[in-house]
Amino acid sequence: MPFRALSRLTHTQAVFLMVAVTLMWSIAGVVSRQLESAARFEVTFWRSLFTALSLLVILPMWRAADRASGVLADTPDQGFLQRHWGVLPGSGAFWLSGVCWSVMFTAFMLALTFTSVANVLIVMSMGPLLTALVARFTIGQRLAPRTWAAIVAAGAGIVYMYGSQFLQAFADPALDTSNLVIGSLTALCVPVAGAINWTVVQRSQTLGEKIDLVPSVLLGGVISSLATLPLAAPFVATGTDVAWLALLGLVQLAIPCALAVVCARSLKAPEVSLLALLEVIFGILLAWLGAGEAPGAAVLTGGTVVIGALVTNELLGWRSRGATPRIQTLQARQPMD
Repeated sequence: MPFRALSRLTHTQAVFLMVAVTLMWSIAGVVSRQLESAARFEVTFWRSLFTALSLLVILPMWRAADRASGVLADTPDQGFLQRHWGVLPGSGAFWLSGVCWSVMFTAFMLALTFTSVANVLIVMSMGPLLTALVARFTIGQRLAPRTWAAIVAAGAGIVYMYGSQFLQAFADPALDTSNLVIGSLTALCVPVAGAINWTVVQRSQTLGEKIDLVPSVLLGGVISSLATLPLAAPFVATGTDVAWLALLGLVQLAIPCALAVVCARSLKAPEVSLLALLEVIFGILLAWLGAGEAPGAAVLTGGTVVIGALVTNELLGWRSRGATPRIQTLQARQPMD
């Protein structure tokens, strides 16, 4: 999709783009299982570093395209960092969002080194519940009954998936649950930070602030790489490991995270988190097919409930807004891109 088109997404476009984002996010688990020798903090360091490097290249081209098309005002008196990367050192929302991204980047990869892909993704899926609560009590965002119902249904599916696995682990004395607990608690940092992050993005747009929070993804990568650098030594990753982590930095983080921020401009915070639940299904499926981490019956059952909640919520949303005019608008605008 051309850079210019990203600045004026319709709701329908944002929904489909967010689905693509979740598919890109979901490759982290299966790729992390291909690593040969990279240690825990080294994995996080390399992925965050390559994310930051990727955005250092992507953002200037994106902003130049926006200026050329008139989407972004061409103000030569801007500072170098703001003009080329959109860095806003005086914006509290920019810094808060960047810190949230760094927490998500770091906690996710660390959690994957402690426990299974399914467990990490299931814990992360608490995002819609936390986002709804944060958005409701911080910015007073009202939610449609269908959204609350979808959140409850998705939450029930997640509780079933996670609870069954946890109880099974505690019931078997031969299983060491320490890594499961540590990994789960580390993974919990992701939806907490995500709930705050999505609400910050939504609030900045609601108040009409001229703030581009896409560069906060870059800030998140920088903070995460700097924070984990001292803990990453001594470096033991092979060239193949570094190549895999470079792929994650670009395709699994830099591109989709920037696009997710763009989607948040057109979607409500809980809506974004509901769509992000697709990462759970995609991620578990890819880990199953590509790394042999087969999900149990509880995961499959709970996943079906989650997908059902997502599909029902979006179909009812399209119907209430009038789906046909939006599809026609999407088709009519394609030749202009």
